[in-house]
Parts: sequence; C-alpha cells; structure tokens
Amino acid sequence: MKECQMGEIGIIICDRYRMCAGRKCFRASKKRERTLNIYKGQEVEVVGYITCRGCSGGNIEYAPAEMKKNSADAICDEETHRKYN
Repeated sequence: MKECQMGEIGIIICDRYRMCAGRKCFRASKKRERTLNIYKGQEVEVVGYITCRGCSGGNIEYAPAEMKKNSADAICDEETHRKYN
C-alpha cells in the first residue's frame, strides 16, 4: 500500500461507533497522532468521515472509491490502521 504525500484523507470508523462525533480522529489529524503520525510535518485535511455500516461490509465496498472521487488521497481505517489508496 502506498503512502500519500499530501494529506487529503478520508476516515472510515467501525460501525460500533456510528454515533461517534469523531473527536479523537479529528484531533489525531490536527496533531498527526495515532494512525496519522505518518503525516508529521505535512498538511492534512479530512475530506470524508464515514462508518463501514457493519461487519457485512455494506459500506466498506464503495466508501473508499467515493471518497477518492471527492478528492481524498488516502483513506484511513482507524480500527485496523489499514490504508485504502
């Protein structure tokens, strides 16, 4: 999986946290912590934030493509630390 140099990213969260407002993810993007520490010293903008819609994978199949269509350079799955590029 490639790492992008510019930080327009989308974040996919586990459906168990579907009511999450994203405070930790947005703080991590601002401070370049946790999964987003690979962007230290780089500009980062969160351009998408969505749940996977559950373990059947209903949303995970199209969400990364949709975020990339709307300018995301990388998609971060905070649960598994996987990057969809």
